[in-house]
Amino acid sequence: MGKSKSKTEKRTFKKFLESKSINVSARTYFVDAMGGMAQGLFASLLIGTILSTLGKYIGMIDVDFIQRFAHFISKAGSLASAVTGAAIGVGIAAALKAPILVMACAAVVGQFANAYPGKPYAAGPLGVFIAVIIAVEFGKAVSKETKVDILVTPIVTLGIGFLTGYLTCPAIAVAMNWLGTFINEATKLHPFAMGIVISVVVGIILTLPISSAAICASIGIAGIAGGAALAGCCAQMVGFAVASYRENKWGGIVSQGLGTSMLQMPNIVTHPQIWIPATLASAITGPMSTMIFKLECNGVAAGMGTCGLVGPIGCFSAMSESGTLSPMAWIGMVVICLVAPAVLSLVFSEVMRKLGWIRPGYMKLQG
Repeated sequence: MGKSKSKTEKRTFKKFLESKSINVSARTYFVDAMGGMAQGLFASLLIGTILSTLGKYIGMIDVDFIQRFAHFISKAGSLASAVTGAAIGVGIAAALKAPILVMACAAVVGQFANAYPGKPYAAGPLGVFIAVIIAVEFGKAVSKETKVDILVTPIVTLGIGFLTGYLTCPAIAVAMNWLGTFINEATKLHPFAMGIVISVVVGIILTLPISSAAICASIGIAGIAGGAALAGCCAQMVGFAVASYRENKWGGIVSQGLGTSMLQMPNIVTHPQIWIPATLASAITGPMSTMIFKLECNGVAAGMGTCGLVGPIGCFSAMSESGTLSPMAWIGMVVICLVAPAVLSLVFSEVMRKLGWIRPGYMKLQG
């Protein structure tokens, strides 16, 4: 009787979770939720940085109405960046299929976790990621379960989120600051080796169904380390776009080069060798970036590659702010983000096609 009752309780609990769209799995949290996190970062911090940079340079034009417009977009950019935590919270909640009330609470939890515990270190995106996921799942569990849902759901969601942030964010803030500082400083000391490692690793992460942008933002990658990350991402996107031109033509160039190399994941699972050309290209462009052109990129933009040209724009913004933007940097952006990955990936893929390692149709996009 006891075992039968236990099985019944397990089935009932499983049905309850399904009815609440609570799916405890690695894919839910490290693919779907992280994707929502990246969307939130893009809509707030990244767009905010781009607008602020545009405002700065447009404001140099000595025309009254243009300067007023420049001031407006600069202010808009600052405000967009200021709500990064809330935007990430909403993005994650949407990815987890949260009800509207839980989603609204996730925005509050996200804003709290992003800034907590405060100076000198804040938990940032990773703190938001953890606090919001836990808060949302508890919020979904109690949502519409009582007649006073308007009170119970916010109390539970916010309470769990604040408590999680209070317990985890201080340690996350210190750990992420240490990791980011280590990577950034190590790249300065060993630009060749770290240029290869960062470029290859971040590029691979970009093509995998997880968010390279969110990871780069979480660790606060910056400077030439961010430039290496940008090089790796561009190598994957441009590399796959060019290497698969025979199969996908111009539609593939646009969808992969300006969209995402993640589209190739089904093909990579079947024929993993097709990943070699773009990855080898990233191993070359990474140290080229750190040692020859010394490109710089910060945070989320470093993990975006050529998606919507966000990476090159972020590189321009970072180097403008640091005062390192030069004719050599402009050449570097073109070479590292476009020319080198295209040429290298094409050469490597053609060699592999001659050897029979890559056959026609291996990189054909589905759908």
